[in-house]
Amino acid sequence: QVQLVESGGGLVQAGGSLRLSCAASGRTFSTMGWFRQAPGKEREFVAAIMWTAGSTRYADSVKGRFTVSKDNAKNTVYLQMNSLKPEDTAVYYCAARYAGSLIPPTSHGSYDYWGQGTQVTVSS
Repeated sequence: QVQLVESGGGLVQAGGSLRLSCAASGRTFSTMGWFRQAPGKEREFVAAIMWTAGSTRYADSVKGRFTVSKDNAKNTVYLQMNSLKPEDTAVYYCAARYAGSLIPPTSHGSYDYWGQGTQVTVSS
């Protein structure tokens, strides 16, 4: 049974940092990613990493501030979020994709499994 278990969300002041973790179990994946959804908005791509090659991809809104990484031994992917802004406030979801691709996909329909989500709130 596939499980993606997220942790690390919380409340932080603008300019602060948080690190999200997503532990995967049940099977191996080609790509793992992070998406977020703010109230009244659609789910949007944040970042993703390919498990074997380590290639990464970021949304323009988080480039230079967020870093996605992985720990193969722990089967865990991380999202280090620095210089957080109030507009980063959202529920953050971990996602996993089984099929391979040349670069990490950005559409949520390309991912097969999802975590339960973790709230990130950035106060101004």
